[in-house]
This record gives sequence, C-alpha cells and structure tokens, in this order.
Amino acid sequence: MILTAVITLVFYYILAAFHTANLIPSTISVTTSFLAVYLTFRRSAFYAIGYAANDIVLINLWVLATISDISYLSVAICFVVFLVNDIYGFINWSRMQKRQEKAIKKY
Repeated sequence: MILTAVITLVFYYILAAFHTANLIPSTISVTTSFLAVYLTFRRSAFYAIGYAANDIVLINLWVLATISDISYLSVAICFVVFLVNDIYGFINWSRMQKRQEKAIKKY
C-alpha cells in the first residue's frame, strides 16, 4: 500500500497549506477514503469496512464541529446513518458470498 502512504503524505501537506482544522483526523479521512475506493475498485467485500472506517473519522470530525456550532449536528447524524448502512452492507455482502460459495459446492 505504498500508494496509500504517498496519497496520505501528499494530502497532509495540501490540507496543511489550507490551514485545515483538525489536520490529523482530516488526513486520516483522506486515507480511509482512498482505501475504501481502492477496495471498491478491486471488488473486495472489505470496501464497506473502508467506508465504515471513514465514517467513524468523519463522525468524530463533525462532533468536534458540533461542539462549536450545534447546527452541524445533522451532519454528524448523517454520518452515523452512513456507518450503519456500511456495516449492513458488509454483513449482507458476506452472507451473499457464503450462499454463493455453498451453491458452487453443490455442483
């Protein structure tokens, strides 16, 4: 995952140049987003885990923003719903994979 490390490093400096608040969590969000997209591209069932990891980072970032301004609460709640959806997606994908493997063994 050398590419992930390179992307993370590059975006750290880009975000720092823009004086991004919460620089480290924001950089971690870029990393988890990149990993999720990569896993989606590779058609891995773990894509949902990548997106769930990103949701957790974003929930934390939006909760920090909500502490300053309560109007951001709806965005934090939105990412909680995304997290639930990603967990459901991973569980469902795993169930489908097991059913398909079982069906293949029958033949």
